[in-house]
Amino acid sequence: MSEPILKATNLSRHFKVGGSLFRKPKILRAVEDVSLTVQQGETLAIVGESGCGKSTLARMLMRLIEPTSGQMTFEGRQIDLAQGRALTELRRDMQFIFQDPFSSLNPRMTVGRLVGEPIETHAPQLSARERRAKVAELLAQVGLRPEHADRYPHEFSGGQRQRIGIARALASGPKLIIGDEPVSALDVSVQAQVINLLADLRDRLGLTLVVIAHDLAVIRHMSDRVAVMYLGSVVEEGGTDDIFARPRHPYTRALLSAIPVAEYGRTRQQIPLEGEMPSPLDPPSGCRFHTRCPFARDACKTEAPVLRATDTAPGHRAACHFFEEIAAENPPPPATEGSGRTDAARARFALYADAIAGTETRPRAET
Repeated sequence: MSEPILKATNLSRHFKVGGSLFRKPKILRAVEDVSLTVQQGETLAIVGESGCGKSTLARMLMRLIEPTSGQMTFEGRQIDLAQGRALTELRRDMQFIFQDPFSSLNPRMTVGRLVGEPIETHAPQLSARERRAKVAELLAQVGLRPEHADRYPHEFSGGQRQRIGIARALASGPKLIIGDEPVSALDVSVQAQVINLLADLRDRLGLTLVVIAHDLAVIRHMSDRVAVMYLGSVVEEGGTDDIFARPRHPYTRALLSAIPVAEYGRTRQQIPLEGEMPSPLDPPSGCRFHTRCPFARDACKTEAPVLRATDTAPGHRAACHFFEEIAAENPPPPATEGSGRTDAARARFALYADAIAGTETRPRAET
């Protein structure tokens, strides 16, 4: 296997909470000892409940948040030590799409200036005319018209604003794009349009994507690999189809069992999880999931499991002491009829495939 384009090793981020002159602050362990790799051209999806550390991890990978410990490399260059020009060059090759398309765009700047700013920073040799032509090209790539460059963010719908954010991310010619829940603030139909757009841009431009998402249908549609996070740690990772068909960690099994079945009369046996996710200020000892796990045993309360290879496919790892026994005694129900994407998921995303061609470009049409 070739060298990964992005690699994180034992990455952690802790925040100090509270504290005073006479009291020590508490430590919030948002991300704890996470290691992952991303290969050139693939899409890695990071999933988990709200508060599990997904967004913090994504922002650390971009150096928007400094890690407490661990290392990150991009194409062999160490991200966590980069400074000055080296950091600027890294950010030319690595770009970020924010969750809220409105708050991430300066309301005082036109779309032309917003998209043109990275071009001016990373390609200062271009003339004003060349920059305008480049902006028009980028807007066309994301399904917007050249005249939209003279408008302001508030004049667009949510889906169009997210397209502007994608155009801005593409402006520097990146090799890797990290999306922090890029479609969660959008309506379902607009979500499908933006996801189709990202998938098309990945294929046409040879991009590598890291996507944070809640919607498991979105994940299965566009990702090659999945990493499942719980309370700051990765508990399972592997190929998308293998994870969906043969989950090994109890938390992953519970997540997949909650996916609605889009067929009248069919049901899926759900795995209930008791209680709320524990606070990262006071995580449980041993396995962090043992307080909610229906298969927990005494060893889970004292010994923290490590990610280890499963019996399913190469690259599929799970952090569970007893996943072999759990899988043998409780085989997971099939997530779909067959091993591929569901017909419902294919139909859902195919319905909005015309967004790639830029047919939905009128202001405020996407609501």
